[in-house]
Amino acid sequence: MDLFAAFNQSRIVVPQSLSNLLVHLIFSTSNRYPWLQDEWRDELHGYLGGIVRECGSDLLAINSLEDHVHMLFSLPRTMAMAGLVKEVKVGSSAWIHSKFSIDKFHWQTGYGAFSVSESHKEAVRRYIANQREHHRKVSFQEEYRRILERNGMPFDERYVWD
Repeated sequence: MDLFAAFNQSRIVVPQSLSNLLVHLIFSTSNRYPWLQDEWRDELHGYLGGIVRECGSDLLAINSLEDHVHMLFSLPRTMAMAGLVKEVKVGSSAWIHSKFSIDKFHWQTGYGAFSVSESHKEAVRRYIANQREHHRKVSFQEEYRRILERNGMPFDERYVWD
């Protein structure tokens, strides 16, 4: 047996688990109260991005207005969506409370998470980047309804706006 054949026979094969699950996450402040201020918005985005990276994800885009946040990231193969969202909300809420002494701040209980194909990634990035312009014409509620409908998501108006 030659050296190459012996090497190939002795190699250990390590299975890989690979994924590329892109997610457009949307969540708002409780009752859509305008807590998120321009003066610290960039710092908030950085903090949210840090949480996502600590969870093993790549943050691809983030933007917010006074009452809601849009994020585009890859869902880590080792974490469920609910777990990542919990980390993002709990961590950032505690940060906002301590950094800005806003005791009454809360994120809404729910969220919307939508799959994004690799071929639509750039369009979603642009959409997230243009939130301020977009919301000059469309309210958050109108936007969210459209996204839910476009994604075939049934919803009950009584519960979607907590």
